[in-house]
Amino acid sequence: MKLKTTFIAYSFCTLFVVLMSCNATKNTQKLISKQVYIPTDKLLYDTIIKQDSCLFAAFNARNITALTSYFTGQLEVYQDNTGLRNYDEAIQAFTQLFKMNYVLTRTPIIESIEVYPIKNYGAIETGKHVFCHTEDGKLECATFKFVHIWENKSGQWKVAKIITYDHKM
Repeated sequence: MKLKTTFIAYSFCTLFVVLMSCNATKNTQKLISKQVYIPTDKLLYDTIIKQDSCLFAAFNARNITALTSYFTGQLEVYQDNTGLRNYDEAIQAFTQLFKMNYVLTRTPIIESIEVYPIKNYGAIETGKHVFCHTEDGKLECATFKFVHIWENKSGQWKVAKIITYDHKM
């Protein structure tokens, strides 16, 4: 009888611990999903946001000369649906895009952007952005994710790497 009582007590304790850990896991997941990004370096964050804005003002204006001034000569663009492009290939692709009959515009989702320093190099910018264009009289928009690796040489910020992904293929 004593063995049966011990077994029941042990089973109850085990069930209690399992249930409590499940509840703790749910609470931890809620906390993680509700965390708000706070820049570790506000000045860096503001600098990159400004550079991003200027970069895409040139893109939205279809100004290839201004756009290329924001890239290093070693630019690499990684895109899930088109692959890897080097500087020359990327500039050619932008030039062809700007010749299209429709105007493609980019709008960042500011609350999604995060910026992190890269020691002795520059910064990592991650986030989401929306690209829109009107085709056949219909506005078409899609949201994509991106990573930009910014290089800082003597105070001049330029994009060295672009990673763009989550294009629904």
